[in-house]
Amino acid sequence: MVKSMKGNIREFISINIAILTVSDTRTIDQDKSGDLLAQRITDSGHLLASRSIVPDEKNEIVRILEEWVSNKDIDVILTTGGTGLTGRDVTVEAHKEIYEKE
Repeated sequence: MVKSMKGNIREFISINIAILTVSDTRTIDQDKSGDLLAQRITDSGHLLASRSIVPDEKNEIVRILEEWVSNKDIDVILTTGGTGLTGRDVTVEAHKEIYEKE
């Protein structure tokens, strides 16, 4: 049971969350932001459904996002990285490829 901001008591419902890190330089062992997100997810009582690192390649990002969006065992997708200002940073553009509504 958890208390809502309005003071109501509600049953806690765990959700399945996937983390996608976009980086040309990081590995799973060096992914500090992904580690932090994963820790916060599990500490909050949710399930880490999947975690992956991909290079800053639009087609790769879109492929994984589409795969996870169609996976009924994933409720939420968090992405981190790949949001700089250079031409190599295409995470935002990849997300826009799969948006139903912006």
